[in-house]
Amino acid sequence: MLKNLKVLLIIIFSLEMAHAQSGKIRTIVIDAGHGGKDPGTHHSKLQEKDIALNVTLKLGKKLQQNLPGVKVIYTRKTDVFIPLHERAAIANRNKADLFICIHVNANPHSSKLSGSETYVMGLHKTEDNLELAMRENEVILMEENYKKNYKGYDLSSPMANIMLANYQNAFMKESVKLASMVEKQISKVGHRSRGVKQAGFQLLWQTTMPSVYVETGYLTNAADKKILGSSDGQDKIAEAIFKAVKAYKEEKEK
Repeated sequence: MLKNLKVLLIIIFSLEMAHAQSGKIRTIVIDAGHGGKDPGTHHSKLQEKDIALNVTLKLGKKLQQNLPGVKVIYTRKTDVFIPLHERAAIANRNKADLFICIHVNANPHSSKLSGSETYVMGLHKTEDNLELAMRENEVILMEENYKKNYKGYDLSSPMANIMLANYQNAFMKESVKLASMVEKQISKVGHRSRGVKQAGFQLLWQTTMPSVYVETGYLTNAADKKILGSSDGQDKIAEAIFKAVKAYKEEKEK
């Protein structure tokens, strides 16, 4: 354990130094959550994997059309299953300056919960955050050789979640800034914002750049379902995220 912590500290320090040297946003990786054999949450005929992909493609198109010089990379552009570690690896290999994950939420206990939530990597602040992170991280178990890929990561271990939070701490400030901008823009398109939150998502832990995890709304809520299930609604959400990225980029490059 002591050896692992030492290695972790070295990695964090190296990443902080590398990030401090770069102030330009040149490469953005967008990750459409779930896919293939992993549908994510679903309600009626709507599936998270499809909504996430639609929003991702719309967002990518807006970024490419309006931010010259910025390279947009997708972890997936079709309905395929991509392991969590590979999604993060795509961002890392391409030296992405931002990593944006698109997801859809659900709550089996209440149909009243609505709105978007944008997560950054961090210690769990509520039981709901922990439950959501653990539920999303369970996709690891669908992967071949998951024990090798994640070095024995225990989904229920408090220590594992503390290590996840510490690893991403190098990018916390910038991640929170972008997440705040996303939620601000989403509230402007008539969609409720539930604010910026923290949770120990495995996907965010493995990235080496500012990263946000956007839960675009609740399929278990009638109003949200209408937005998430329509092309216009998906476009509004994509437009809000685009405006947030644009504002973040302009502020970062002043």
